[in-house]
Amino acid sequence: MGNEGVAAVEKALSLLDCFKPGVESLSLAALAQASGMHKTTVYRLMNSLERMGYVVRSDAGFYSLGHRVLYLGKLYEQSFHLSTIVEPILHSLAASTKESASYYVIDKTHRLCLFRAEPSEGLRETRLAGTSLPLDDTAISQVLRYWGLGEPLYENPPALPLFTSGARDEHTAAFATPIFGASDKFMAALTLSGPASRLNAAHKTGELISLQLNAASDLSRKLGASIAFCEHMYASRR
Repeated sequence: MGNEGVAAVEKALSLLDCFKPGVESLSLAALAQASGMHKTTVYRLMNSLERMGYVVRSDAGFYSLGHRVLYLGKLYEQSFHLSTIVEPILHSLAASTKESASYYVIDKTHRLCLFRAEPSEGLRETRLAGTSLPLDDTAISQVLRYWGLGEPLYENPPALPLFTSGARDEHTAAFATPIFGASDKFMAALTLSGPASRLNAAHKTGELISLQLNAASDLSRKLGASIAFCEHMYASRR
């Protein structure tokens, strides 16, 4: 597969590079001059960036960077701190269960796989960290929707981990558990995913439940959740 890219995307991103310290606000004419593009092209691209939240336009017609740039920057910055805590636990969980372990966060109307660890052998459901999927009816999305977005999916807190098989496609299944951090606030979904045939059997026997809940409790504590809260969330559901 080549690496040609998409010209319109590259042009739009190059417009974001026109903003620099001391030049936080630019007019359409200034953007056209700085980028070397025609004003009509700049106008169309900036409209798309504005709709996506990457830039904002003032009443006077000046553009500046939008909240989406800040969000991505914070997420990028935070990932370096998170990785040293999350990734060792994911690798340990993948090794002990022989399933794929992931750390999912909410990204607007999608679920973003921020970290991922694969088992070293056997059939597995492979996905790269950075993959974004819609918030659907999978166990992963249910965790994010119920604990993260406050959607009333259940009358009472459900038993953990949540489990779904065939929710996204008939060949895959997943266990998912909420992860909490400082002040016992929801942060992410810790998941185990793999072939439906294998995880359906594991769900019936319950052989993976303690491993995942122990990992979830350990991770939440390391991210700042209180011991008492973790015992309440995870221990009583093992």
